[in-house]
Amino acid sequence: MKKQPRKDAAPPLLLGTGLVALDVIETPDDPSPPKLCTGGTCANVLLALRYLGFESVPVCRLCDDSAAKLIQDEFRVWGVSTTYVSSGEDGSTPVIVQTIRSTPGGHPVHAFSWRCPSCGARFPSYKPVLASTAEEIASEMESPQVYFFDRVSRGALLLASRAAELGALVVFEPSSVGDLSLFREAWSVAHVVKYSHERLAELPDGLEFGPRQVLQIETLGAEGLRYRARLRKRIASPWTRMVALSAPSIKDTAGSGDWCTAGLLHRLGRSGAEGFLAASTAEIEAGLRFAQALAAWNCGYIGARGGMYEATVEECLERVEQILHGRETGARKKSEGNQPVGDTRTWCSACEDAHAKSTRTTA
Repeated sequence: MKKQPRKDAAPPLLLGTGLVALDVIETPDDPSPPKLCTGGTCANVLLALRYLGFESVPVCRLCDDSAAKLIQDEFRVWGVSTTYVSSGEDGSTPVIVQTIRSTPGGHPVHAFSWRCPSCGARFPSYKPVLASTAEEIASEMESPQVYFFDRVSRGALLLASRAAELGALVVFEPSSVGDLSLFREAWSVAHVVKYSHERLAELPDGLEFGPRQVLQIETLGAEGLRYRARLRKRIASPWTRMVALSAPSIKDTAGSGDWCTAGLLHRLGRSGAEGFLAASTAEIEAGLRFAQALAAWNCGYIGARGGMYEATVEECLERVEQILHGRETGARKKSEGNQPVGDTRTWCSACEDAHAKSTRTTA
């Protein structure tokens, strides 16, 4: 199929598939109802980059339920395309409950649960896009600048291969190995691989740099990150450590890794694979430093993308520059931006079904 050009004035296009879920954020010290936000690594990266000026197009397979409607509502509020967001009986809408508590020393810690705190039912698990659906999307795909995926599946790999053919920068961010054969295939098609030491401390044997790979990033939590690169077809560099930047305030660290990814792509992914492959070591380090500053900024807000609801993008970038130069004071004004999706609807399908059954019984 002939590559479809984009208009020069168009924002960079980001296509992504992987974990898209509904986040339910509970703060036991706060009596207000839980905050409901679209979450999951893939959704967070796509929404963060939409906030930063990309055109974001998720590919996901949700169920036709209230949680999926809340997710799609938020996509529309932020201007994220829902063209390839399906919702049907064969899909699944994961729900993740994040509980934020404070330690005796006043430091926030978060825990995640995949069970409803009200009825105890286990929430649905992730289902990947079908290979047949991915083939259809690949046949009509517009040339993206970036393709992102965080779960391996045949459908995700079909999209990755087609996106790479069209000149996209392919970014793979695994949280686990899963199917080893598919994982190795994903490793070989990606230009950039980023993973967390906490989740993926040991990689399968024999994985060095894939044929397309130019950058590997291992995040180390509060210790920062390390990276190694293979630029302009040279041999791979040794691991280089980059210490974390101090966050002006820490209310919640969830989602900071997703903002780190978004920051790197904001700085170096706008021109696709060609632009990224032309980057120098200094430009890679500057992009990673910006990404770390964006992650530090995110720590000042509740939720994986809390800052998007309280600061304009101009205010965000100004604060990130202050963090980079050690001038951030932590003071900020609240902006009137988009708000998290409301909780006026039931988000647990089991609770919703039980309520409907009770209503029918008493009618």
